[in-house]
Amino acid sequence: MPEPVKKPVSAFTKRPKAQEAEEGSSVVFEAETEKADAKVRWQCNSKDIASGNKYLILAEGNKHSLTIQTVTKEDASVYAVIAGGSKVKFELKVISKPDAPAEAPAGKPEEPSMKPEQASDPREGAPPAAQDPPPAEADAPDTRQDLTGLFTEKPQSGEVTVGENFTFVAKVNAESLLKKPTIRWFKGKWMDLATKCGKHLQLKETYDRSSKVYTFEMQIIAAKANFAGGYRCEVSSKDKFDSCNFELTVHEARAPGGLDIRTAFRRTSTDGNDDSGELDFSALLKKREAVQVHSEPDVDVWNILSKAPPSAYEKIAFQYGITDLRGMLKRLKKMKKEEKKSEAFLKKLDPAYQVSKGQKIKLAVEVADENVEVKWLKNGQELQKSGSKYIFESVGNMRYLTINHCSLADDAAYTCVVGEEKCTTELFVKEPPVTITKTLEDQMVMKGERVELECEVSEEGANVKWEKDGVELTRDESFKYRFKKDGCKHVLIINEATKEDCGHYKVKTNGGESVAELLVQEKELEVYQSIADLTVKAKDQAVFKCEVSDENVRGTWYKNGVEVKADPRINITHIGRIHKLTIDEVKPEDEGDYTFVPDGYAFNLSAKLNFIEVKIDFVPRQDPPKIHLDCLGRTADSTIIVVAGNKLRLDVPITGDPAPTVIWTKKEKVISEGDGRVRVETTMGHCVFTIEGAERQDEGIYSVVVRNPAGEDTADINVKVVDVPDPPQAPKILSVGEDSCVVQWEPPQFDGGQPIIGYVLERKKLRSYRWMRLNFDPFAGTTYEAKRMIEGVPYEMRVYAVNSIGMSRHSPASQPFVPIAPTSEPIGLCVEDISDTSITLKWRAPERIGAAELKGYGIEYCKEGTDEWIPAFQGLTERTTATIRDLNTGDKLLFRVRAYNMAGPSAPATLAQPVTIREIMQRPKIWLPRNLRQTIIKKVGDTVNIMIPFQGKPRPKVSWTKDGEPLSPSIASVRNSELDTILFIRKTDRIHSGQYDLKVEIENVEDTARVTLQIVDLPGPPETLKIVDTWGFNVALEWKPPKDNGNCEISGYNIQKADKKTMEWYTVHDHYRRTHCVVSDLIMGNEYIFRVFSINLVGLSLEPCTTKDSVYIQKTGILYKPPNYKEHDFSEPPKFTHPLVNRSIIAGYSATLSCAVRGIPKPKVTWYKNKMDISNEAKYRMLSKQGVLTLEIRKPCPFDGGVYTCKAVNDCGEDVVECKLEVRPQITKEEKKEANN
Repeated sequence: MPEPVKKPVSAFTKRPKAQEAEEGSSVVFEAETEKADAKVRWQCNSKDIASGNKYLILAEGNKHSLTIQTVTKEDASVYAVIAGGSKVKFELKVISKPDAPAEAPAGKPEEPSMKPEQASDPREGAPPAAQDPPPAEADAPDTRQDLTGLFTEKPQSGEVTVGENFTFVAKVNAESLLKKPTIRWFKGKWMDLATKCGKHLQLKETYDRSSKVYTFEMQIIAAKANFAGGYRCEVSSKDKFDSCNFELTVHEARAPGGLDIRTAFRRTSTDGNDDSGELDFSALLKKREAVQVHSEPDVDVWNILSKAPPSAYEKIAFQYGITDLRGMLKRLKKMKKEEKKSEAFLKKLDPAYQVSKGQKIKLAVEVADENVEVKWLKNGQELQKSGSKYIFESVGNMRYLTINHCSLADDAAYTCVVGEEKCTTELFVKEPPVTITKTLEDQMVMKGERVELECEVSEEGANVKWEKDGVELTRDESFKYRFKKDGCKHVLIINEATKEDCGHYKVKTNGGESVAELLVQEKELEVYQSIADLTVKAKDQAVFKCEVSDENVRGTWYKNGVEVKADPRINITHIGRIHKLTIDEVKPEDEGDYTFVPDGYAFNLSAKLNFIEVKIDFVPRQDPPKIHLDCLGRTADSTIIVVAGNKLRLDVPITGDPAPTVIWTKKEKVISEGDGRVRVETTMGHCVFTIEGAERQDEGIYSVVVRNPAGEDTADINVKVVDVPDPPQAPKILSVGEDSCVVQWEPPQFDGGQPIIGYVLERKKLRSYRWMRLNFDPFAGTTYEAKRMIEGVPYEMRVYAVNSIGMSRHSPASQPFVPIAPTSEPIGLCVEDISDTSITLKWRAPERIGAAELKGYGIEYCKEGTDEWIPAFQGLTERTTATIRDLNTGDKLLFRVRAYNMAGPSAPATLAQPVTIREIMQRPKIWLPRNLRQTIIKKVGDTVNIMIPFQGKPRPKVSWTKDGEPLSPSIASVRNSELDTILFIRKTDRIHSGQYDLKVEIENVEDTARVTLQIVDLPGPPETLKIVDTWGFNVALEWKPPKDNGNCEISGYNIQKADKKTMEWYTVHDHYRRTHCVVSDLIMGNEYIFRVFSINLVGLSLEPCTTKDSVYIQKTGILYKPPNYKEHDFSEPPKFTHPLVNRSIIAGYSATLSCAVRGIPKPKVTWYKNKMDISNEAKYRMLSKQGVLTLEIRKPCPFDGGVYTCKAVNDCGEDVVECKLEVRPQITKEEKKEANN
């Protein structure tokens, strides 16, 4: 049965209880303190409340009350009352004012840890109910366990009455877990409660899919008294683990007839605490018949108890006068824990071993018989020799089992069996974290294509988790996502990508993560052959033909924006990838712009149909030549536009008799007939001008001249070649944000002969080879904001220019840049110091700095009533403190601080109120370091450097004295500053020892401190070493202490001997404390001399003291008759040689009480507090060393003060010494400020 946890000492004798009140009524909470002058504070939601219209606080002697008037729903909260180091919480519940008797609200949410329902206690002064929180110390007002590790809510300790039900609740957030967590409940250390489920114990488990929280419950049904004790809850998932300890206290049921059995088992206490003192069963004894106590000395009560059942313990305790039931049960528990010593094993296996995956481990046991055979079992199955996995070794009494290349399958229980005995251990195989060796890459795919996101991890077969925009991906019925695992390679496959699949994809392992972005765009249609401009004459056939990449794409033909319909003269065909528009017997009305638009795509193919009307006149045989280019009002100098790369074929009708000759020129250069790229062909009635694959240099005015004997005719044709634009210049990054950037570029130098429609931008990660398009429709401006980038990852940008012909080549990539957001504002800006012309500010670094390095801080100030912020100094400072100088005395200024990084300044942190530049008077105070409060011991020749900080304004006057005299510069150097003083001695000597007093003075106010310096040196040699007696092989020596002890205590002596034959010295005794000794084990027939060195803190003396005479050890045959001495009685009663000293300490810091005692035989020492034995109290620690007695008090509280007594007893008598201990409460910062003011 575990020992219940002791409650802290409370300053309250009566605690306020939780109450319910109707709306509009008043409620009163009452409390009583142990001391009448105790200072009491009331709080609501951890905030102090003061007396006013809402709250009425009264105090009369040790009685205190809080009245809440006109209660509303907002007053329902948790209140607390604080006195000294105790804090008691209580709750106020507000119910609506009912028309009928009100019932408890059904919709109130349950508390995180359920409490048992208990009947209210009608008696006044009864102990607080189970739902009342216990009092807590001031330095730890909240006793709830911190939510760390896997738990989002831990089981809480509780109390229950016998026969009632209780539920422990634990909650685990599974959002970051790769698999479902495993939970185990234990009682004590090892009892697994999963095997105890039944009538009195139920384990339940629920899962909330929306919040991804597992809720585990352990229900105790009809609690029994033996259910009390310590419990443990463990939760684990893969390589994560967390645990929590909690207690269950089971109270006995109420006795019939109004008797509370807890009041019968009360303790005798003088400090008002119900849990201290001895158990007093007088209330029960009065109601029973007197029982005679058997005090026969030959009865072994412990033997009787060890054989009796637990139900008979109480009866036996009363029969034999045992009043400390708790101590009796603890001793019985220890007696039963004593295990029988193993006969087969000298050393067993440890309870558990741990090894990393892939490593080897060796399990070792030591057996009693070196010839005995052992068996090794794994989870109850015997291990056999198989390859190099398991290696069995036998070396003497040691037996070894070596497991090579440990895997998760080796995580098991291993047992070593020797005959009928066995020992067992647990082997835990620790799996190393899985890291990502090859990260994901951004991808841009066409709609309907297959996507594979691939990464590699550090271990084969490892589990990974895939997420899209923070949502975990799983296999669904539509098989949208497939997960492929091939060794260390993991692949996420998306079949037929759609626009909805765009986003950020993340792969997670227990050792890292990687993110990539997927962009899906509509499938681009490629044009293999575009339609070309046609020039035809009447009655000819016009054929527009184009070829695209997808044979399934249909399209529509338009003429001047009007859809072309098929008729007997117009034929529209689609065969494979080729689309044709055929116009038979062309007429003048067929001239116009023809366009082919593919279905489902945002682009078109255009061409012009030019009609040439041929006029036939009956002329004489001599007909001058004529060029016929006048179609539909078009002049002879018409302009013909051709797309670069396309073919231009111009069929010019000519007439003349006889047939004229045709000459084509460009810039007075004749174009000849031939098979070149630009060529001329002449036929009867026609001259054909052809440009194959038009280029930019083909642009210009072409002249055609026709001649015959009857005359000549000329015409000019302007050919304009249009092309895609030139690529823009490299873009520039104007600014960056947390996940965005603003990019700007210049238009291309050549627009291709057509206006720029817009621009297309792409970006990629710096170390990637995959560019991703940011916009699918051309962007008209030259400044673009790119978004959806990852902070801290370097990127590059490039731009394409687009006109009506097409898209240019890409521009050069921009300079690499990193999306960075400004930091958050600095925090904790405050004034550290101020003078008449300067101010010192300090602050803390921003909570969020981001991926960029923090460059520094900028400080600005402005006068009150103005908006002009002035930089305090040029540039930035990297420190979190700054002093601003050269300010005007009396000005009221506001100050603010900004943090700067690559993205620019953060939001400012501004002082709440203006600061007046004026020095504040401050009392002088010396802050003597703790290490200087004790004597400083230095060796001769050492350097002494003592720095003592102080405070005071204006700058105080500092002075040093040594032993009451002003400090001479020849003894020590002193350097003073505004905040500290330094005492420096370059090379110490014995004369520097003494007391150094420091005084800090401002006007008539001063503060002093003292430093004690002790300079030690090597001691002098001992004096008058002589040989006192010689017998057998022994010599008795005696000497006197040295005259010079080196300014410190002599800690011992070093005695050496030397044979006169060899004169080699050997140490006989080292650090010997007495001034006389006996040197034994000397060699017969040798002659010896002796010497002694003194030893102190520094070391041995430089010179020894040597005996003047030598000693000769006589040979065998000489008998020595020792004299007869009367045996001396050394016994003496205890006597304290150093008393206890009254002390005053601060609460929360461990303290010690020391004294010294002597006595023969060694006395028995007992410590008392307020005449109560504290030997068995866990808070105190008693030490005894060489007669020095020490009582250590661990983290005392104000209630540990009192009278402490140390009593020493032996057969010759006893002695007592006592002292008073005062424990002062800690002074808070607020109280310090009030004291300074």
